[in-house]
Amino acid sequence: MNISSWFVARKDLSQGNKTLLGIGSFLFPLLIWCVVSYVPFVWHPMVRISNPGDVDYFQSGMLVDKTVYKDEQANMHTAGKTPPQGKPANPIYLPAPLDVAKAFYTGFTTAPDQQDGQWLYQSLWHSIQIIFWGFFLSSIIGVPLGIFCGTYTPVSRLIEPFVEFFRYLPAPAFGALAVAILGIYDGPKIAIIVIGTLFQQILIIANTTRKLDYALIEAAMTLGTSRIKLLLHVILPGVLPEIYRDQRILLGWAWTYLIVAELIGASSGITWFITQQARYQHFNNVYAAIFMIGLLGIGGDMLLAALGKRLFRWNLSANKE
Repeated sequence: MNISSWFVARKDLSQGNKTLLGIGSFLFPLLIWCVVSYVPFVWHPMVRISNPGDVDYFQSGMLVDKTVYKDEQANMHTAGKTPPQGKPANPIYLPAPLDVAKAFYTGFTTAPDQQDGQWLYQSLWHSIQIIFWGFFLSSIIGVPLGIFCGTYTPVSRLIEPFVEFFRYLPAPAFGALAVAILGIYDGPKIAIIVIGTLFQQILIIANTTRKLDYALIEAAMTLGTSRIKLLLHVILPGVLPEIYRDQRILLGWAWTYLIVAELIGASSGITWFITQQARYQHFNNVYAAIFMIGLLGIGGDMLLAALGKRLFRWNLSANKE
């Protein structure tokens, strides 16, 4: 692979190079993580005690700062006592990749330590349901409104100024109000996702609709197409592939709002799982849960991309992904 060819503007790559670079985009951060985790001289500010020696407050497996460890070693040597022994280690909040990989497995095979704890898959499934209903309700309202705003100027002037104003209001600010109206369970969480994505949807889809080649609309009107047929047979087929792509991007925003939404009212879902595991300093489980969200997100997006190629065979840009 000729590296200089990477910097030719908008030059397409072969499928093999695309795959190789795609894999590399994941392997490179993983390599950095492995180096930081397993190479002692890179960044290991702590020491994991293997033998506390005569230091009364040290325990086997305990993490201590390097300076504290060295001071206690010097003190024990000076006092003629047994010095502690340990190995360089990273802070507890940065588990090694292998520990996180094990947490992926145990999260689905080992019961929670706490009596009120949930399995990882239970937390994930609950969050997926909140995402689905929040984004579904948002799309039912946002997609038609966006298409109407992009098609009819009077509708745009009536709706978009308020939407432009409202989209700057942070969705979490409505949390207390959502709880007061909808209760403490899933209602306010779904509402926050709706508020966080609806107004963005309207503006983005309206803008996408306006990009449709006006020559197609003029040609249809010249041939005497009715307004309903113009909307259903010209505008919708022309903009649906791009709207579908917009929705894939906006779905990622819904996942971002999920973490905030699940902190409102009764804690639940993957956010509750992460909070509980962090409270007990099980950071390997925290990382596993966070990465699981990413895997679900990218897996869902790849599935939607493949589905889009089948749904919109006439659209060349949709089939280049």
